[in-house]
Amino acid sequence: MVSIFDLLAEYIKEGRIKLNTHKFHETYTVHDPCNYVRKSQISFGDNYGELSRWVAQQCIDPSLYREMCEDYMNNLCCGAGGGAWAMPYDKERWAYGSMKADQIKNTGAEIVIAPCHNCRDQIMKDLPKHCDMGTNYKETLYLWELVSLCLDFEPWNEAEIEAGHAARDAQFERDGVELDEEE
Repeated sequence: MVSIFDLLAEYIKEGRIKLNTHKFHETYTVHDPCNYVRKSQISFGDNYGELSRWVAQQCIDPSLYREMCEDYMNNLCCGAGGGAWAMPYDKERWAYGSMKADQIKNTGAEIVIAPCHNCRDQIMKDLPKHCDMGTNYKETLYLWELVSLCLDFEPWNEAEIEAGHAARDAQFERDGVELDEEE
């Protein structure tokens, strides 16, 4: 299995996708979801804190990046994880979320990149209604949503198409993907 973080980084590094780094001019920060960062570190000995920042910085000028805390392993929970987003624990979610809102506000960032769907919903839909997000905050994007918004759609030449097909085939073989051939 390959994570979306690894796949996006692979595609960017290999040039399989090209990004326009001039679509966004706002300051931004990356939220570190508990499952992708702290829990992954504990369970698997690795996490996606640095990689999610690297991917985001391939999309938007790194000089516009604002860090929430010195060590992403200590970044605060948004309050929506563990099923809390879908459960009737509004007051508890807002209590945790208010600390995350303060963290975001203190960065002065206009855009928050949130790789997790529960985190994105909490930060985008709930926190602005119940917490002070600061005057700069505008929106929250998924990491892959940011990448998709920055895609550069220049047509490939024949050599690039051939290289893309070869890279795809190698990836399918590496990942054990077998497709039925069309008749």
